[in-house]
Amino acid sequence: RLQESRERLSVCSKLCYAVGGAPYQITGCALGFFLQIYLLDVAQVDAFYASIILFAGRVWDAITDPMVGFFISKTSWTRFGRLMPWIIFSTPFAIISYFLIWFVPDISTGQVMWYLVFYCAFQTLVTCFHVPYSALTMFISREQSERDSATAYRMTVEVLGTVLGTAIQGQIVGKVDTPCIESPFFFGLTNSSVAMEELNMTHDTESLTDTRNAYMIAAGVIGGLYILCALILLLGVREKRESSKLRSDEPVSFFQGLKLVMNHGPYIKLIAGFLFTSLAFMLLEGNFALFCTYTLGFRNEFQNILLAIMLSATLTIPFWQWFLTRFGKKTAVYVGISSAIPFLIAVVVLDSNLFVTYVVAVAAGISVAAAFLLPWSMLPDVIDDFKLQHPSSHGHEAIFFSFYVFFTKFTAGVSLGISTLSLDFAGYQTRGCSQPGQVNLTLKMLVSAVPVGLILLSLLLFKLYPIDEEKRKKNKKALQDLRDESNSSSESDNTELASIV
Repeated sequence: RLQESRERLSVCSKLCYAVGGAPYQITGCALGFFLQIYLLDVAQVDAFYASIILFAGRVWDAITDPMVGFFISKTSWTRFGRLMPWIIFSTPFAIISYFLIWFVPDISTGQVMWYLVFYCAFQTLVTCFHVPYSALTMFISREQSERDSATAYRMTVEVLGTVLGTAIQGQIVGKVDTPCIESPFFFGLTNSSVAMEELNMTHDTESLTDTRNAYMIAAGVIGGLYILCALILLLGVREKRESSKLRSDEPVSFFQGLKLVMNHGPYIKLIAGFLFTSLAFMLLEGNFALFCTYTLGFRNEFQNILLAIMLSATLTIPFWQWFLTRFGKKTAVYVGISSAIPFLIAVVVLDSNLFVTYVVAVAAGISVAAAFLLPWSMLPDVIDDFKLQHPSSHGHEAIFFSFYVFFTKFTAGVSLGISTLSLDFAGYQTRGCSQPGQVNLTLKMLVSAVPVGLILLSLLLFKLYPIDEEKRKKNKKALQDLRDESNSSSESDNTELASIV
């Protein structure tokens, strides 16, 4: 019986499971950093319509999470399992839709609808992959320690996936010099419109084929990695039906549980703080490529600067894990997130300098690592606090995590939509070698002033967050006492039953 209760997962099984988390991070990072500049400068979509595509796609991505979760809960068991069929059937269609996002159709009308349809289709299909994959944690073993170990493998591979997505997309696209159009103001005031018209005709004949091909090659490489990771997951991990048996808790109403969760003060304060933090870093992520290209003038270096951000984030995650265990999670929030503020200010105040830009990129990566790690580290503390306040209510863990993801994705859609719309109002010039002063000022606001303001606001909200290190330890001890009391009560009942028999 002891041997059966301890289901040890091999290192190979844990690695195969962890690899399944890479496709979501690789594609998400490539889209997050490059889709905006691709739509504006390569596909030449008007900035207003590009903002609609980015906003609608991210909001739809947020909506599909609870929808897919609901349909998965209604899925019957098959010989492949209950979750694996979703992963199997969504993968090929996800690859096709992802490739078509980076394809420029030869149509005069309907281009906006093309990108909107395939962007939303890909977000739906990757959700059909990632939601069952996330739930697969509960179906690979009955042992909590084995699940935790597999999750640690997964987080490591997912962070590496963000670096891989940035490196593949950036290095392939960055090798190609995208032709640009000089500003008409350089041709004089009297004949600027004529010069601009002649220049547009010249550059329209000068094809963007190489740049477009580079984006499609990058999409093909990432699509191949998506398929490879899915195959490793399917061949190396077995979904175990017996692991899915629920405890003897009474079933809970979804809406009743949602009401309880949303009325829990620490959860609202935590999620509000990280929403503003996420919005700050999403604005930085979505606009940094344009900022490096136009405002700083590093057109041929932006992909390396983005890679520096993600490498810095990857390498500093172990440091933040040590820091939060040594000094507490609230202290880690204050230090980690605020550390980017002086560097974000310096990058717009100082003259354009490549060395300073790389320093800022590394510093931003350090803060990105803290923002990536801390929410997932602090959410379990909120759930423990909720359990102590509602000891008779069970099974709400999924609500805490799913709605945090929902709000984060919704915020990402808002940030991308607003930033691209702001560039349109500022007079963004598609394929311009340079941009008007208003556009450069807007980019400075989007990557410096606005993120700094949002970070400061989030720090004020974290000040109201009630679960400090002392409270966390008290909650941990109280929960352990409740478990011990429950176990002793269960053993007493078993002894009584044995004596009766």
